[in-house]
Amino acid sequence: MASWVLLALLLGSVVGAARGSEPWSNGTQVYSTNANSGGGNGAFVALTLIQSAAARGAVCLDGSLPGYHLHRGSGSGSNNWLVNLEGGGWCNDVRSCVFRKSSRRGSSNHMEKQLQFTGIMSNRPEENPDFYNWNRVKVRYCDGGSFTGDGADAASGLYFRGQRIWQVAMDDLMAQGMRSASQALLSGCSAGGASTILHCDEFRGLFPSNTRVKCLADAGMFLDAVDIAGRRQMRDFFNGIVRLQGSGRSLPRSCTSRMDKTSCFFPQNVLPNIQTPTFILNTAYDVWQLQESLAPKTADPHGLWQRCKQNYASCNSNQLQFLNGFRDEMLDAVKGFSGSGQNGVFINSCFAHCQSERQDTWYSSNSPRLGNKRIAEAVGDWYFERGNAKFTDCAYPCDGTCHHIVFRGGSHL
Repeated sequence: MASWVLLALLLGSVVGAARGSEPWSNGTQVYSTNANSGGGNGAFVALTLIQSAAARGAVCLDGSLPGYHLHRGSGSGSNNWLVNLEGGGWCNDVRSCVFRKSSRRGSSNHMEKQLQFTGIMSNRPEENPDFYNWNRVKVRYCDGGSFTGDGADAASGLYFRGQRIWQVAMDDLMAQGMRSASQALLSGCSAGGASTILHCDEFRGLFPSNTRVKCLADAGMFLDAVDIAGRRQMRDFFNGIVRLQGSGRSLPRSCTSRMDKTSCFFPQNVLPNIQTPTFILNTAYDVWQLQESLAPKTADPHGLWQRCKQNYASCNSNQLQFLNGFRDEMLDAVKGFSGSGQNGVFINSCFAHCQSERQDTWYSSNSPRLGNKRIAEAVGDWYFERGNAKFTDCAYPCDGTCHHIVFRGGSHL
């Protein structure tokens, strides 16, 4: 299962394109799906290690200290907080976790000392009009279990302490001034988007009832879907995480009281009971799920889906029919959730993954749009209750504003 880790670490060797096959920037641009990308000019922010974490056993996979990057707010935003949970896949067995602990996704010894804040994390009003002057924090992800694990594997030198990392990070930020926040937003993309859903109500519980607290989950809707061979690859994978890392004890009781623990690692089963206002930002054709859940190599031994997986334009009619079935599942998963007035959705029909932390997709002149709203505008309208916050796209290929991801080559898959 190390390929799941590899894809998360290497889902940067991609080429972006929009409006069909036309390049959306000057020529072809290789970019990464993490926050250090997307053409933004935001500040570089230093890593802070949480010194109090070791005494509480809140450590990364390799036993090193967890950390975060904090950029202080100013002016009208000095008392508002945006907390972003970093994404980056998972590890579901000892082998993949041992592999992971030698990377920035499992050890602070390998983390960047500075990260550039772009997209929703940017400190520039022209790049991030609603949240640019808030206190903005990126909590680094080094546990491999979406901040839910609570266990260890002594023989392999592995620590599964995601839930403790979540708790010490929140405690440290509260001491840094978040305790008196007037407004707060928890966000994250990919595995961080799933983390956001799993921890949303916990985050709400940190603050008084008069504090405006909401959650934004970007590309976090990993579905319990059937793959092209009729198996549930994602369920098997999530089951491994929950069993290995002891995540069940940390998952929302509103879900585990009615379903098995593995089911409650799937955001779609937690959504119906979230009490805190939440915004779901997702593509209907999530490329990560296409690569590793819907058409993994184990389900496609003859490589019939390889070209489609690398470039959406190469998908044949049968493959598109299968992917449209996945889109229907995505829309169905949020149907009841979106009926609540407090929640928001922006589901576009793009072949992409993570759109809030990249500048080009969050807020730029040619960003994806639905209802003539860029993602930043839709999220801002929802958070500040300025207008409609429910946007669902028609099926591919009707949307000409997408920034589709096209994989270059395939050597990293």
